[in-house]
Amino acid sequence: MGQGKATDEQLAKIEEYRNSYVDMVGFVPPRIASRIARLTELNPDFLIAQEEVRRQAVYTDALDQKTVQLILFAVLAVNVRDAAKLHGLAALRAGATWEELQATLNLAFLFGGLSVSNRNATILDEIAELEESQQNSQ
Repeated sequence: MGQGKATDEQLAKIEEYRNSYVDMVGFVPPRIASRIARLTELNPDFLIAQEEVRRQAVYTDALDQKTVQLILFAVLAVNVRDAAKLHGLAALRAGATWEELQATLNLAFLFGGLSVSNRNATILDEIAELEESQQNSQ
């Protein structure tokens, strides 16, 4: 179980997961696209398990998507992760304002210190670039 060629049913489910990234940030981020492609080929059951856990955590009735994305943005920012910009963009797409993104980065500084703040200074610029590139491609 788990390894080998994906069934049509698995491929349909994987496509749903892929589309959830497009809905969230407007595209499938490159690392995620690579993981999906590789695991679709080698271990589709494991990919589906990963994505189902993600779906359970990210799409909850307890929190709206703006709140979910701001929390993920803060967690990734305080840990100086590149994916922070993707969740910042997702937060904007879910209705957050630039002021809310900055306030979230201020909280990341509070618990992460100056090195986090130095890195986070460029995150809003990177989000703006992503947003602009999406607008230009439409």
